[in-house]
Amino acid sequence: MVTIIKKKTPKSRLRAVMKQAKKVPQKGFDALKHLGKWKLDEDALITQKRLRDEWE
Repeated sequence: MVTIIKKKTPKSRLRAVMKQAKKVPQKGFDALKHLGKWKLDEDALITQKRLRDEWE
């Protein structure tokens, strides 16, 4: 959805447009589902090198 807001748009119209924009459900990747930390037992650089060596 594209909304064009001009300089002379009244605040009431702007608020209505913003309220409508928040109601639109977003499609796509849900990053919050995968949010978190990975607890490492070793140094991050050593883990990265080990993971990259698996491809060879």
